[in-house]
This record gives sequence, structure tokens and C-alpha cells, in this order.
Amino acid sequence: MQKLNKEQLKKLLPHREPMLLLDEVWEGGGQYTFKGDEFFLQGHFPNEKIVPAVILIEIMAQSTCMLPHNAGDTGNKQTLFVGMNDIKIRAKVVPGDTFITEVSIKQHKGPMYMIDAKGFIDGKQVISGVLSFIVT
Repeated sequence: MQKLNKEQLKKLLPHREPMLLLDEVWEGGGQYTFKGDEFFLQGHFPNEKIVPAVILIEIMAQSTCMLPHNAGDTGNKQTLFVGMNDIKIRAKVVPGDTFITEVSIKQHKGPMYMIDAKGFIDGKQVISGVLSFIVT
């Protein structure tokens, strides 16, 4: 299984720090370790830092970057996140946690992709949902 680090990811994703939220990615998933000094933790919450769910969703979304690429949608095309459904949060994520994602194509029709996405900490599922993308 080919793994890409942050520098290699920059060839697939337009994101840059501080919004590049993956340490590495592979087809079907990725991971990010929360250090505690991320900008979104400064006020969420000062006395007990908890990673916002929207950040977990963003990491799952970024983890899908190799799926359209490996399905043949390559070149100068842009992948845009257009929706999310059935998001379920099961546990909190805190600094020091390594968040591992699992993503797979649920449905693909034309430029539209529906992705099953899950996030785990220490093998325990903490979030899941269906993410929608369009490749333009």
C-alpha cells in the first residue's frame, strides 16, 4: 500500500498549513496526530481541549483525496466537498490522539462521489458519515 506524506499530499490537495490536516494518507484512509497547539483548539475549549467535530469531518474529507485519483479522475481536475449526511459522533477526540480514517466509495455517478467515512482512535470508532464530492 502506497503511503503519501505531507509534502507528497500537496501534489493532490490544494490545502496548506494550517488547514492541511493529514500526516499521511493512503488509498482508503489517512491519519493525523493532534499535537494540542492547533489553531482550532485555542478556544475549544480553554480548560479542556476537544477537537471540534467539523475538524474531524475535514480530516475524513481530506483522506478521500486518493479515491477519485485512483478511480481515473486525474489531471487538472478539482475535487470539491459538497455535502455530508448521517454524521454520528460517538466519542471526543483530544490532543495526543492519533485519528485514523477509513474511507471508501459508496456510490459514483459521473463527477459525483458518495464516500463512506469513519474515524477511529485506538481502534474505537469515534465518528462516521457519508461525504459527497464532485470532481470538476
